[in-house]
Formats: sequence, structure tokens, C-alpha cells
Amino acid sequence: MQNRVVITGMGIYSCLGKTLDEVRDSLYSGKSGIVFDPVRKEMGFRSALTAKIEVPDLKKELSRSQRIYMPEQAKYAYCATVDALRQAGIDQDYIDRNEVGLLYGNDSSAEPVVKSADTIREKKDTTLCGSGAIFQSMNSTVTMNLGCIFKLKGINLTVSGACASGSHAIGLGALLIRNGLQDIVVCGGAQEVNPFSVGSFDGIFAFSVRESDPAGASRPFDRDRDGLVPGGGAATLVLESYESAVRRGAVILGEVLGYGFSSNGDHISSPNVEGPVRSLEMAIRNAGIDIREIGYVNAHATSTLVGDANEAKALANVLGDRTVEVTSTKSQTGHEMWMAGASEVIYSMLMMHNDFIAGNINFENPDEDSARLLIPPKTVDKRFDTFLSNSFGFGGTNSTLIVSKFRG
Repeated sequence: MQNRVVITGMGIYSCLGKTLDEVRDSLYSGKSGIVFDPVRKEMGFRSALTAKIEVPDLKKELSRSQRIYMPEQAKYAYCATVDALRQAGIDQDYIDRNEVGLLYGNDSSAEPVVKSADTIREKKDTTLCGSGAIFQSMNSTVTMNLGCIFKLKGINLTVSGACASGSHAIGLGALLIRNGLQDIVVCGGAQEVNPFSVGSFDGIFAFSVRESDPAGASRPFDRDRDGLVPGGGAATLVLESYESAVRRGAVILGEVLGYGFSSNGDHISSPNVEGPVRSLEMAIRNAGIDIREIGYVNAHATSTLVGDANEAKALANVLGDRTVEVTSTKSQTGHEMWMAGASEVIYSMLMMHNDFIAGNINFENPDEDSARLLIPPKTVDKRFDTFLSNSFGFGGTNSTLIVSKFRG
């Protein structure tokens, strides 16, 4: 008998807002969080487009000895996690008395590495890097910091799965709870937004160069898309066994029904169709539902030519042509990379609880593949109680989650 996995808390720090209410309103109104960053142009970027994120000042909340170990993305993750734990009704006393786990998606920490290397080259003295540099520069920096700050005693692990990292963190957290290894797992994804983290992406012509129209640059599924726009921030969800939630008297926000995954086993950066199809089919089998129950699909679609086309093929092959609304919230946020799989679950949860589907903004002209999907360019008022969320990453890693309202 496997445990049911429910969601009892959510928190987000996004270019669409720093609270759930702000993000909900931005989604409904079709607001874009994309701006032109002149600093990137001065650095030699082909594209100066990026999501606008303010790095939080945590001086009033954390000691200097805590802050010194935290790079940009760990600060975002801290803010999101404070809100998620608060909504879940989990305080420090509960954490001190129980094993609460932590799985967080993160696949880079570029800025601290660059700064340390610059210091070593310039000063010829490694001690000047500072005591926090090593902890800031490791991929596991987010879980190291959150685990210590919140004094978490369960599993403590970073999931590095490229742009599927946040989604895999949720899926793996659900597996641990389903199999009785943890009662509660804090899951999420974080992405740094500094230029150093994405310079190499710009160097391979991955980014849109529609600089004259930042809000119109990210256009998933549109025939005239010319590349993705980098974004970031952090998103945290509290996953919990149903029994634990009932025992604590927690408000249940949703239920993780299914998790599917696969590897393309193919090209390192160019996706195929067969891998995503296997991930989709596994998630549906794992959820034990009829595909007609899926009321919304939050697509991975990043606004790249091949990626969007192959995902459209995979969705149409598995779900059928034009059967359910499909949108990519990346049209508003840009590609939040390691964070995206977690944030897009929260975006979809906010839509599900407020009876709307955020439009795929900038979708003006379908191509041959996206014409097979039902892609609304503007917000649709619709009640639905189950959604599917795709996340795919470099190296051919694929993750699919199916989440529903709690069904009692």
C-alpha cells in the first residue's frame, strides 16, 4: 500500500512576483517579466534580454555568517522556502522534532566560480577568495544552505538534471514519500540570473535577439520564434504524505498523481520526440488516470525551433490533436532553467485554484507542428482539476508530472 502524496505549501520568487498573489495576477493579466539589460550588451552578449529579478537583501533575516555562504540562487530559494513552510504550517519546533527532507534542483553556480578565479589570477593569493567561496560555488549550494538554515534532518540532496532539475526534484520527493521513506520533503528549483550563468548559452546562439521588443521576445510554439530568453528565481513546494497532512491538520492544496521520466539517448542538446513520449506515457500510467482527465498542459516549450516542434509532436502523439489547452508560461517568464520544473507546477496550481489558464502570449502564427495543439494566446477562464507539466533538459533528460486537486 503506497502513500498518497499531497502538496501543503508553496512559495515562489519570480520575475512575475514575489508572492503567490502577485504571480497569480501576473499570470492572469499576461504580464511579461522580460527586460533589456544594457550590462549584458556591454559585456559582449549577442542578446541582452533577460528576466528581471531583484536579489533579496536578507540582512534583517539572516546573520552574516549565514549569508556569506549563499550565492544569488540560494537567496531566492530561502525566500521561497520561508513562504512555503509558512503556508504548510510547519514551524521550527516541528522541524526540530521531525525528519523533514530536502530535494532541490540546481545545476550551476557560475558567479562565485568566476569571482574566485578572477581573485586568484589578480591577487595570486587563494586565501582572498573568502571562506564562503567554496560553499557558494558548489552545485549543491542551495541544499547545503537551506538544510543548515532550517535545520532539516531528512534527506538533503541537490538534483542536477539540467532544465528538468526542479521537476525531477518534485518527482523524486514524491517517490520517497510514496514508499514511506519520508513523511515530508521540501522540493523545488533555483536558477541564478547573473550574466555569467548564461554567457555560454548566448555564445551558441540559443537566445532570442528580438531586443527591440523584450516582452514579445519569448514566443513558444510561434512560427517566428528565434530562441529562448533566460530567466530564474526559485520555487518551493512542500510535499507530504496524506496521513502526515491529516495528522498535522494541514490544508491540502493538491496531489501529485504521477511522475514520468526518460532519457533521449541521443544528441546532447538537440531533443527528439521518442524520449518525451516515453516520459509522458510513464507519467500517465503512474497516475492511473484516463488522459481525458487532464484539463491543462504546461509545456516545456522554451521558444527554440527544434525543441518546441518536437514537444508539439510528442504531445499530439500521446494526447491527440487539439484535445486540451496547452500553453508555455515561459512566454511570460522566459526560461527559468533549473527552477522551471518547480515554478511551472506552482504556476499551474495557481491557475487550477483560480479557474483560468494563462495565455501563451506572443503566439500569433502556428507552424505545422504547433497547429496540432490547442494553444490559446490569451487567458482562458476555465475550471480544471488535473494538469500535466513537462520539463526537458540538455543531455536528453525528461520529466513529466501530473498533479490534481485533492480528491478526498
